[in-house]
Amino acid sequence: MTRARALWLCLAVFVLGGLGYWGFKAAGLGGIDAGIAAEAVLVLLVVGWTGSYLFRVVTGRMTFMEQRRRYRSAYDALTTEQLRERFESLSPEEQQALLKEVGQ
Repeated sequence: MTRARALWLCLAVFVLGGLGYWGFKAAGLGGIDAGIAAEAVLVLLVVGWTGSYLFRVVTGRMTFMEQRRRYRSAYDALTTEQLRERFESLSPEEQQALLKEVGQ
């Protein structure tokens, strides 16, 4: 997550807290009760978000790890294709010599 995205997320949580406060106040709760209710909802959201993060850490499904897996599979596919093209560009005698050298 970039810094800008984290700042936008913090701003969204702040705005959500204010909207929750005004929503609870419009629903008939007093000022202090509306603030406590809005805070409770935000705390539950933050705890849920943190729990989902910890779950992704434990299961290895974090964004960086997913990017690394995609990069590695793309790199392996490209490298394999390049090696196959180079092998096929060799003459049959060179291919046989290379296969003997490798041990196949």
